[in-house]
Amino acid sequence: MLSYRHGYHAGNHADVLKHTVLVALLRHLALKDKPFRVVDTHAGAGWYRLDHTFAQKTGEWREGIGRVWAADDAPPAVADYLALVRSANGIEVVVAGHGSAASPRAQTSARPVPAAPEPAVYPGSPWIARQFLRPDDRLNVFEMHTSDAPALIDALRGDRQVKVTAGDGYAGLRANWPPPSRRGLVLIDPSYEVKDEYGQVVDAVADALKRFPTGIIAVWYPRLVRRESETLPGRLTRLAPDNWLHAALDVRARSETGMHGSGLVVLNPPWTLPDTLKPCMTWLRGRLALDGEASTTLDWRIA
Repeated sequence: MLSYRHGYHAGNHADVLKHTVLVALLRHLALKDKPFRVVDTHAGAGWYRLDHTFAQKTGEWREGIGRVWAADDAPPAVADYLALVRSANGIEVVVAGHGSAASPRAQTSARPVPAAPEPAVYPGSPWIARQFLRPDDRLNVFEMHTSDAPALIDALRGDRQVKVTAGDGYAGLRANWPPPSRRGLVLIDPSYEVKDEYGQVVDAVADALKRFPTGIIAVWYPRLVRRESETLPGRLTRLAPDNWLHAALDVRARSETGMHGSGLVVLNPPWTLPDTLKPCMTWLRGRLALDGEASTTLDWRIA
């Protein structure tokens, strides 16, 4: 039985980084008319109330989305992400030529400070991905937790462009990859509750690259003082040695207890992604740092 529930951690500093990168990747896919597919292997409940007992118990969102919620000076990619979170909270955000933060081709031109002092809800990656789907695009989401899977199904019920499966995301990836259009994005975002999960991630990515060598694969991981965590980025980048990006944000000093930061490894990233993320990493470190040891990593090799 899995014990991890993302509701305790929704909107924390790791979500801010992860979803900023996710939005940038989705924005890139939506630039071309050809359809794409998104596969989310560990989707969670899809939607989180920040006044729920889970979120209130840890209060992690206050050190994540809570610190950037009202920002009006964010770099474009962070502003794009914030526009979506504000839209999820019922705040209209005007964007160039479209009028809605959910428009897949829009670029944020106005960044109003929200009237609400803090967000009430936090959208998970399935909701964020759904905002970018055009009529021919598809989203496959998977969740194994016996409590979160029904919530995810309810959140996306009746949406013909989305298929929700209460089951193993790794098996789901094998069944849905490569996409028929040969354009797609995989988000692998497990809880890493057990050490074997790191090996499962590497195996899943290796298999996905064999099936579709040019597909975009984004893997989130926690920054821990643990060998499995520290070696994961290198194990992943070696699978695509000429096409990868590694972005990480440490919000506090390394510690033997708890997560001091998080990171994403993106294989086959858009060539524009490094320049998109450079100003974001500096800005996020300034906003989310918990002590003087906060730091960022942004490395890449793109053929």
